[in-house]
This record gives sequence, structure tokens and C-alpha cells, in this order.
Amino acid sequence: MHAQPPVKGEPTMRPPTVTASINGREVTVPAGTSILDAARQVQVNIPTLCKHPDLLPTAACGLCIVKVAGNRKLPRACATALEPGMDITTHDSELTEVRRSTLELILSNHPNACLTCGRNNHCELQTLAADFGIRQDYIPRYVRKLDPDCSTGSIVLDFEKCIKCGRCVQVCQQMQNVWALSLLERGIHTRMAPAGDISLADSPCIRCGQCSAHCPTGAIIEKDEIASVWTALRDESKFCTVQIAPSVRVALGEAFGYPPGTDLTGKIYSVLRRLGFRAVFDTNFSADLTIIEEASEFVARFAHGTGELPLITSCCPAWVDYMEKYFDDLIPNFSTAKSPQQMLGALAKTYYAEKSGIDPATMYQVSIMPCTAKKYELQRTDEMRASGYSDVDVCLTTRELARMIKQSGIAFHELPDGEADSILGTYSGSGLIFGNTGGVMEAALRTAYFKVTGKNLEKAAIDIQPVRGLQGIKTAAIDVADTEVRVAVAHGLANVEKLLLEVRAARAAKEPPPYHFIEVMACPGGCIGGGGQPYGVSDEVRRQRMEGLLAGDKSMKLRFSHENPEIVRLYDEYLGEPLHGRAHELLHTRYQARPSYRR
Repeated sequence: MHAQPPVKGEPTMRPPTVTASINGREVTVPAGTSILDAARQVQVNIPTLCKHPDLLPTAACGLCIVKVAGNRKLPRACATALEPGMDITTHDSELTEVRRSTLELILSNHPNACLTCGRNNHCELQTLAADFGIRQDYIPRYVRKLDPDCSTGSIVLDFEKCIKCGRCVQVCQQMQNVWALSLLERGIHTRMAPAGDISLADSPCIRCGQCSAHCPTGAIIEKDEIASVWTALRDESKFCTVQIAPSVRVALGEAFGYPPGTDLTGKIYSVLRRLGFRAVFDTNFSADLTIIEEASEFVARFAHGTGELPLITSCCPAWVDYMEKYFDDLIPNFSTAKSPQQMLGALAKTYYAEKSGIDPATMYQVSIMPCTAKKYELQRTDEMRASGYSDVDVCLTTRELARMIKQSGIAFHELPDGEADSILGTYSGSGLIFGNTGGVMEAALRTAYFKVTGKNLEKAAIDIQPVRGLQGIKTAAIDVADTEVRVAVAHGLANVEKLLLEVRAARAAKEPPPYHFIEVMACPGGCIGGGGQPYGVSDEVRRQRMEGLLAGDKSMKLRFSHENPEIVRLYDEYLGEPLHGRAHELLHTRYQARPSYRR
């Protein structure tokens, strides 16, 4: 787990570097660094619409052109590596005019609908048009009339607003390995669309929303359901309740000027009450509950042989959708535990309703999630009605909650910290770190260790470092009572296939599984990088959000899910034993194969 130190007497190898000049300032960067990234090292921002920190350069938009002394061409900074001795000019009057003309060409194929667009004030094209002072149309507009695709109920494709940057296609095909989106036709008629020109709902789309998170315009947005929530809040016959996911608390603040990773749990509780919700729950509570069920399931399989290994986590609905489409042969390996969103919804309309004397038929449960796929999860109606009603009625993304707060006129910065409703609101640090890649695994191992040994991990061992961080695939061998437990964590679905092909290969060869326990999150970084989080995601932003959750976990006295007093009380008073009886009826689900997508 630790890198080997250099052999004594041998020189330490350092990566080669390149030194050049950008706008008269010397810059030294690792060899292979693009001019675009090198310019940022000397505080110069070169405009671009197609390049995103998560993605490879495509040079599609043509805005990042620069001048290089001795070169008659205008290379594109995103796709051109810095070379030794280059003398680069990134901004002058000529480059500004070329960039303005390029923007005018892009705008000539773009609808003039900023005020009614879902990305108004958060659109990269809109921002650049304002920066370059484009106030009127100099090129006649030609906008092809194309109806939006609303078929998934989670995300909306508004084809007219696509600028053909290719980000969504690269995200869908390379980062997520889903291949639902492509670019069709050629020339001025080029357009983004589901592969095969079918509806998005009929495509392999898993509703993860990473296309939306990376789109620079309003061509791909989440389905906005704020109006239905306002309507419910005004209906005096409804008892409106709400829950917030772990990662929402360290990302929402970005919409109000806070740095990424700022934990605003208390303010969020307060603003939700001010919005009119009559009970405020915390999905961290049901994350603890998920850990109890999932850890129990793992121990039953690993220690008692009651099911197939590896056990694979199931709390991410985009991953569930992907698994059913591409790896349905591994359904027996899938944890049957519902996601925390659905567990809390089921308990709100049963346990909480019973304790509070509320008719569950009047309850309207809203969830605030970092994820567009959570909207899709609510559509799995046959599985998500354990309470006898829709366990969760509507899901809002973090972005939607931010807009709702701004609509309300509430001064978010000035709110005092509030509290959640205690019956479904107390949580441990293990529930909090659910929002990170590796967090589910770490929390489950903490409780699995207790279930096997009867004691908690020592303080120095609580932080299970091998499963942390943003590496795409993380593997480790964990010692549990002198028994090796092999675990793996993958985030970003392109990484997941590599792990699952290993599992398939071992099974075909009738060999022991390469891993005993696998955690999967569809989105890079896990829920902190979800498709419904504030725009502007990058690995640095993901890292800051992750640090916010890990710091919260470390500061808590209660760090084990199985020690959450409300969880203990819930099992004693209502659920009984994990995996059995009422716990099984309310907290577990089933899956179905979709063999038409199987590879």
C-alpha cells in the first residue's frame, strides 16, 4: 500500500519539464501539458466551450486559438502541447475579433431563449457572449426546429440548444461507457441525439445526468419539478416531509457563493422548514440503516455462505440500471438493499406516520438528491411502494433546491442552524461519508467488522484509507479477525466494467472470486459528483466536497452505523432483525434482466 523508496545511491527520477513564454511570462510545466493548462499557471484564462477538465480535448469550438511566434497558423490551445521555447500570445485585438466572430457563428445556430432556458445565468455560452459584448445578431439565425426529448422523466434533451461541442458524447461513451448519445448527420445539420435517433428512454441511457453536468448550455438539463413541490406545500391537506442526501450539504453552498465542501447541514434544515416542510429528515439516517442491512448481507454471504460473492452494492440507481442492462448475469451478486432515499421514504410513511399519528395517505415525501437518476428510481413503482404508497413522491436535485431557495426570497446566508426531526434524523459519520466514492465500502466494513468480531475497529483503524480518494478503481485486502477480505471500489462506469469482467472471468474458470465485496458509484467521485449537483464540477471540486464529508465524519463522536441510537431503537421497536420480517419487506427490493442490452 506504500510506494517503495528510491534505492540508496540512485538518483530520483523526475518527470521532464518544458519551459516557454506566455504573454511575456515564463512558465515551466510537465512535458505534454497543453497551452490551455499552462496558461492557467500564469493566471491567464483562454476561453473555450468544448474543453472540460474531465475530458480529452476535441478542439471543436475553435475559441481557444492562440498565436505562436514563427507559426503562421493559430493553434488551438486545448489540443496543442507546450513546447520548449514557445513564445505564445493568448490575447490581442486580432484574437479577440476572431473569437467574437466564432461566437457569433455559434449563436447563429442557437435559439435566442436565454430568459426561459434552464441554464439561464449558468450557461457558458451566455457568459462568453456577455464577456465579448455581443449585443445583436450580425449573422442571420438558422435554428433547426427540433422537439425536446422528455421521455426519461429524469433529464431533458433540448436539441435546439446544442452547440455540437461533443462533451456529452464523450462523457456518455468514454467516461460512463453507456453509448446512449452520439452526433448524427453532418455539416450545418449535425446534431446531438440518442444513438440510432431513437428516444432517450429507449436508448441505453442510465439517467446518471453526467451529460447534463458537463453540457455548457441548456441542451441537457434535469427535469424541473419545483412547481409540483410548491403546489404540494400550498395544499393544506398534505403533510409535506423532506429528506436531504449526504453530499447535498457540501455542494449546495456553491450556488450561494460558499467554497465547495462547506458543510451547511444546519442552514439546510432551517431553510427547508422555512419553505414549509412540516418534517425534515436526513438521508444520512437511512444511509446508516442501509449499512446495517448491507453489512448483515455481506456477513451472511462471506461468513455463512448464504449467497454468491462478491456482494455488489446497490444504492446507486444509475448503476442498478446499468447492471440490469449490461450485467444481468450478476443479479444474484447484487445487494437487495434499497437505496437510502427509498428506505427513508418507506419508513416515513410507516414508522414515522405510526409514531406521529399521521395518515400516510396525506404524506407527500420530497427528497433532495445530488442525482438525476434518483428521479428515475421513483418510477420503479412496483418495487418502491413498500409503505402501500409511493415511498417518495418527488425528487429534486441540488440545483433545483438552490433555485427554490432563491425563488422563496429567504436570505440563506443569514439563517441560523436548525435541527432535523430526531426520529429519522440522527446519523453517524458512517452515514455521512456515503456521499463519497469508497464511503459505502468504508462504512460497511466498519459495521461488518463489528458483526464478525463483536468489537469496533480501533480508533487508528476507523479511517480505511485504501478505499478513499479519486482513483477510478481502488482495491484492498482488509484483515477481519485474521481473515482476508478482498474489496474493490469503482466510480465512473467505464471503470466498473473492468472489475466485473474480472468477476465473470473467474466464474467462467471456476476460480474463487477476485473480490468479496464491491462498491460501485456511477458518477465520478460518487454522489459528490452527481449529475444533479451545482455546475462546474472537476476533480478539484470533487476533492473539496469529499474533504467536507470526511472532515464531518472525523469530527463526530458517533462514527459507527450500528451505534446510532435511533437505528437501534428502530430495530428494537419496529423492524426486528436485519434481513428478515418487516426489515426485509420495507428495506429490500428486486431486479430484472434487460437482455437486449447485454454485451
